[in-house]
Amino acid sequence: MPHQPAPTSTSTSTSAAGSRGPAREILRLAVPAFGALVAEPLFLLADSAIVGHLGVAQLAGVGLASAVLQTIVGLMVFLAYSTTPAVARALGEGQLGKALAAGRDGVWLALLLGVFLAAAGFAAADPLIGLLGAEDSVRTYAIEYFRWSMPGLVAMLLIFAGTGVLRGLQDTRTPLVVATAGFGANIVLNLWLVYGLGLSVVGSALGTSVAQWAMAAVYVVMVRRSAVRHGVALLPSWRGIRTMTRVGSWLMLRTLSLRTAILATVLVATAQGEVNLAAHQLAMTIFSFLAFALDALAIAAQALIGKELGASNAARARLLTGTMIRWGAGFGVVTGLLLAAAAPWAGALFTPDPQVQHVLALALWVLAAGQPIAGYVFVLDGVLIGAGDAQYLALAGLVNLGVYSPLLVWVALSGAAGAPGLGWLWAVFALGYMAARAVTLGLRARSDRWMVLGAG
Repeated sequence: MPHQPAPTSTSTSTSAAGSRGPAREILRLAVPAFGALVAEPLFLLADSAIVGHLGVAQLAGVGLASAVLQTIVGLMVFLAYSTTPAVARALGEGQLGKALAAGRDGVWLALLLGVFLAAAGFAAADPLIGLLGAEDSVRTYAIEYFRWSMPGLVAMLLIFAGTGVLRGLQDTRTPLVVATAGFGANIVLNLWLVYGLGLSVVGSALGTSVAQWAMAAVYVVMVRRSAVRHGVALLPSWRGIRTMTRVGSWLMLRTLSLRTAILATVLVATAQGEVNLAAHQLAMTIFSFLAFALDALAIAAQALIGKELGASNAARARLLTGTMIRWGAGFGVVTGLLLAAAAPWAGALFTPDPQVQHVLALALWVLAAGQPIAGYVFVLDGVLIGAGDAQYLALAGLVNLGVYSPLLVWVALSGAAGAPGLGWLWAVFALGYMAARAVTLGLRARSDRWMVLGAG
């Protein structure tokens, strides 16, 4: 599709953004993004709370199916991460039509992938859940929940792509509104279907699917209206979809390396016994919660860096990158100090078991020490995603996994249990693995190879 000139209002807004202070520009995107990120996991929390009152088997079944769903959805997050920089770069060029065309192609790719995965998941639900070795009643509920969550999987991928389009257009407020409304609708629908109509776990899955489709519809309508308004064809460009797929495959490999590292860490914690496993799960939950704020900065980085590189504004991209790195590292210092102070008594908020509390305290002290590194890593990850440097991120992820693996094997072979065992495990994860990521990302950021200007 030929490039279409952006309207005068877009050029005006771009210049206004250029004159805006970096702090204000980052906060404008990061604060709403943080709200949307916090709203997303509330879907699963609401499902668990509602299903939990049905019985232990139902709750266990939903937990089992959700673990598989989260893995699939997590690998598909590239739909947002590849759409955002493509749209932002075209916007920075002043080519709004090209930006909307990239967004349209991202939405079509999400639809095609979603339909394929949903059909495959519905058909393979029984053997897939069976691989996890659950008992008969738990397995039955898990299969039911997983199978009737498949329609919502299509919607979830459309939400990823639609969110990526709006982020690329420098809008993170609309995703916050959509996520908040979707969360509210999810609760109402689940209560009605689970208890009002007595559909048990099937009602929970269907309620979430309906809420997700309502959210997806908002994004699809917004993208369609913008495309029609600016004369962009609604049918996809197969060349654009191939480009998205190529970039997305590298981002999927990057995500797979991250999830492999986390899963391998869980396996080592499992071998250390149930006390260490319980403490590790709590520590990882806290780590994930703190990551939400850092993810908000990373999302702002994706949108802003993509736009500035598209506008061939290397100096502005460097300025924003430096500001966000300082913020990320500074946030890590603050949260690290707070976490270190709270570590001795934080366990009591989650469990009455004194052994778990003791082991958790040491893990949290190590996690606190690694927070500044995490802040640095998360921001640079967002910067390089925004620059479209997907291939480097994927290859660096494999290198990082190669560095981490022998450290993890060393901890596993040491046979240490209790607090020392989990302490060493978190030392190699929060300090060793994250330090490897910091080195590979930092070396790339210090060079100019990622700063491809213009169309890219």
